[in-house]
Amino acid sequence: MIRPMRVLLTGATGTIGSAIAGALSARGDDVVALVRDARRGRERLGAGAELHEWPDASLGPPPAAALAGADAVVHMLGEEIAQRWSARTRRAIRESRAAGTRAVVAALAALPEGERPRTLVSQSAVGYYGPSDDRPIDESGPAGEDFLAGVVEAWEREARVAEPIARVVRTRTGVVLAPSGGALAKMLPFFRLGIGGPVAGGRQFFSWVHLDDVVGAVLRCLDDAEIDGAVNVTAPVPVTNAELSRVLGRVLRRPAILPVPEIALRALYGGMASIVTTGQRVLPARLERAGYEFRFPELEPALRDVLGRG
Repeated sequence: MIRPMRVLLTGATGTIGSAIAGALSARGDDVVALVRDARRGRERLGAGAELHEWPDASLGPPPAAALAGADAVVHMLGEEIAQRWSARTRRAIRESRAAGTRAVVAALAALPEGERPRTLVSQSAVGYYGPSDDRPIDESGPAGEDFLAGVVEAWEREARVAEPIARVVRTRTGVVLAPSGGALAKMLPFFRLGIGGPVAGGRQFFSWVHLDDVVGAVLRCLDDAEIDGAVNVTAPVPVTNAELSRVLGRVLRRPAILPVPEIALRALYGGMASIVTTGQRVLPARLERAGYEFRFPELEPALRDVLGRG
């Protein structure tokens, strides 16, 4: 039986972070959350978490009191990806990840050797691999060359600085299916109106994962001392964009046959449209070797759960 841990969590009020906080508390772990605003954090997380304010990661390290006695750190901090990419938002997406991770790692390194958390699980993304064709990609795949790949590579580089002092896991997460937020929320209005369909030809792969499996994978990475390095957090059955459209239309009981030209999405969302106009066929090889059992390995049950269409 795994003993309860004291876990420091950044990005705790976000969709993924709050779900992880709830799961840790439910199994008896002590959650210490770094939040920008304590009042909002309490509203989001309830009474179960110990809160410490960290208003701006770019201005300095997190408070030392938050790190005291922590067994592990789960680092989820970062500007929302699924928004229109202006020059300002591109800078915020890049700097929030690199600067935030750098500050967390510096705070770990500043602790006395016997008082440091033993594990750092640092959020990453499948954007690391860049746009690809239909070839399967596991954790050995090379970095891409587009904007997101550059962001993720810099993000991971900061996390790897902690490798001499902690077990570091970099969770490369796919497109997260959750009840609110993210890329799915940007697509739903079109499908609910019956004007959704395959995007940019529909042949590109969509590497998705249900929120419950993101939480499950993070907890497995915390608990399993044999896991380190890059870990793809994606469902084991990626689908093409055309298949995503068919399944989403079926779940919503709406037609999903109108092709959506890439130029239309780019007009709406700018560079962010590349999340759905390009793709990668990413596989969770390391999670599967570790024996992780996905709660939602198939797309349709996952969408039905997220959209309340069981």
